[in-house]
Formats: sequence, C-alpha cells, structure tokens
Amino acid sequence: MFAQLSPAQPDPILSLSLIYNADLRDHKMDLGIGVYRNNHGQTPIMTAISQAEQRLIQTQTTKSYVGLAGSEVFNQCMIDLLLADTSAHNRTVGVQTPGASGALRMLADLIHFANADTTVWLTDPSYVNHKPVMEAAGLKVKFYPYFDRVTKRVNTDAMLSALAQAGRNDVVLLHGCCHNPTGADISFDDWQAITALANKNGFMPFVDMAYLGFGEGLEQDGAGLKFMADNIEEMVIATSCSKNFGLYRERTGTALLVGNTVNDAQKAKGRLLTLARASYTMPPDHGAALVADILTDTALTAVWKQELVMMQQRIIGLRQCLVKTLAAKGCDQFTFIADHKGMFSMTGLSPEQIMRLRDEFAIYAVGDGRVNIAGLQEQQIDYLADALIAVTQ
Repeated sequence: MFAQLSPAQPDPILSLSLIYNADLRDHKMDLGIGVYRNNHGQTPIMTAISQAEQRLIQTQTTKSYVGLAGSEVFNQCMIDLLLADTSAHNRTVGVQTPGASGALRMLADLIHFANADTTVWLTDPSYVNHKPVMEAAGLKVKFYPYFDRVTKRVNTDAMLSALAQAGRNDVVLLHGCCHNPTGADISFDDWQAITALANKNGFMPFVDMAYLGFGEGLEQDGAGLKFMADNIEEMVIATSCSKNFGLYRERTGTALLVGNTVNDAQKAKGRLLTLARASYTMPPDHGAALVADILTDTALTAVWKQELVMMQQRIIGLRQCLVKTLAAKGCDQFTFIADHKGMFSMTGLSPEQIMRLRDEFAIYAVGDGRVNIAGLQEQQIDYLADALIAVTQ
C-alpha cells in the first residue's frame, strides 16, 4: 500500500525550519516560522502562564476526560474575550479545538455538512494552510483580490468589488487582524462595508482570529470583528491562544458559532461535536485550563494584558527601527514595514532574492517574501538591513 504513494510536497514554512536547524553558521537568523521571540532569541513562557501552571499543578486532582467540547469555562472565556458587549455574545457557542488549525478544519467540515456546494473565498494571498484545510473538507476555494503588491497595502476597491459577487452559497474568510502573510489589515470602514455586503448578498463571514492583541491592542484588533458580529445573523470564528498566550505547542484553539438565535447556534454546536467525535474526539486540556484560570482571575488577567502589551509594543519598535536603519543607509524601499500590523510583512522580495538571503547571509524567510518581524532581535537589525540592501541592488 505505502510503496505506491508518491512523495508529499513539504510544507513551505515547517520544512524551512528543518533547513535552518541544520545550518551551522553562528549568525543565522530565522525569520520564517511564525513565533514571537524576545531579544535573546527565545520564545518565552509568559509570567501569567507560569503562575497559572503552578496553581494548576497544585490543585488539579485528575487527568480524566474533559468532554467533546473541551473546557466549557475556556470556551466561555473566548466568547467573552472576542464578543463582549455585542448582541452576538448571548447567541454564540464555542467548542475547544486543537489549535486554530483544528478550529479551521472543524468549521470547514461543518460548512460542508450544511452545504456541500459551498465555495470559500480566501484573500490573495492568504495563510498557507487555509486552502488545503478547506479543500480537505471538500469545499471549493476561490481567491479574492486583497494585497496590492506595488503599494504593499490592501487594495480596498478591488476587494470590495470582488466580494460584491459573493452570494448565498459562499463563505468569505477574513483575517481578524494582523494579516498573515502580508501584515496589511483592512480598516474599520472595510469591516463595515463587508458586513453590509454579507447582509445584502447572503454570504457567511468566517473570521480567523489568530493574533488578537499583536496589532494595535486587544480592543482595536477586535473592533472590526465585534462590529460584524453585532450586525450579522450568522458567522463562524476560529481563534487561537498560540500567540497572545504563548501556548504554541499546547494547541489551544476555539471554534465559535454565531447563530441568529442561541437555539440555532446550539444545533450547529451539536453537529460540530459529532464531527469532532469522528476526528480527534477531544482536545488537549492543559493550555485551555491555563487560559481559563487566567481569564477568570482579575490579577492574572492584568498580568497577562501587561505582558501582551509589552510584546505588541516591541514588535512595533522592531518595525520602526528596521525602517529607520534602512533609511539611514539610503534605502526607502521598505517603508511600508512600519505600517504593517502584527508579526509578518510581505517584503516583495523574489524567490531568488530570498535564496540569496539564505545562501549569502544565513537569513531564512519564506519563499513568497514573507518575513517574521516578531522573530527579530534588536542587535540583528543592522545586519538584516545591509542584507536587504545587498539583495535588492
């Protein structure tokens, strides 16, 4: 059976980390895989997580099953975090999933179960895993214009013109904030316009919220999503605690279902649990238990929010410092990096220039030109600036 299989195509991001790990050069720089690193090159365990973990070790009395939906306390915390003070808050239900990728897949499976003829519209470009996840669930995929590769900003007119063609058999996937891979976010006005189109044409929004708090802060990053949920009958949301709680390996995500009524949402949740039972059955508990403890404890929530702001501000500082360093060296080609949000920026570098960065400078970035600004250390910025200038001359 196995002998007749053709080799699988390597993941363009995860395979890059294997090549990086094998590189023996001391000055190598990993700007590929999407993790936050501090100025020592470490992805730290957040203080709030450490404190919650110590308390969990002291108080947890069993490792028995939690249930198909995972921690319902955690699920409610995610609903509160994303949709507090909206009309959607009381008509939303949640299911804990193995990371946001798990949420993406389970929601895609649910959409296919509800309407096998659905087409999911993705931004061009989009997160590398969006298309394979949707297609693996049996859904059709279509891309809509999003990123202007000349200005390095959202092409709003082209985006809205394309989405005006989406209809009742369509689902439009939106990045909640900190667009991956480009770093270019839609404006609040865009959220309002897309909401109006969804209500007029009947397509369902599907929001992937993986980086809440990493752009402009918790409130600002979630404002567009809250407006949409407040003004629409049905939508689905995939969210992750990998970045804003630093729980990458704990695979802590949630699939949220916003229904026209809570009864509709509960019916959809029941179907989602049936699909989960036929897949992974139950999600891992550890990360969700930590997040639930933090978000139900006022003091720990304050510690977490302070840490999150520090990470967010550091990313902004790295962006500004890189642009200023380039400018001081006579290069104004990358000024857009200061305007992008979150971890990533799409640089516009060609695959050949990306290979030169790797081969000549030991700088690793994704072949499509995406760089992880949040993986930078301050002492690396001058070297990175020189390398960028060298490969673009």
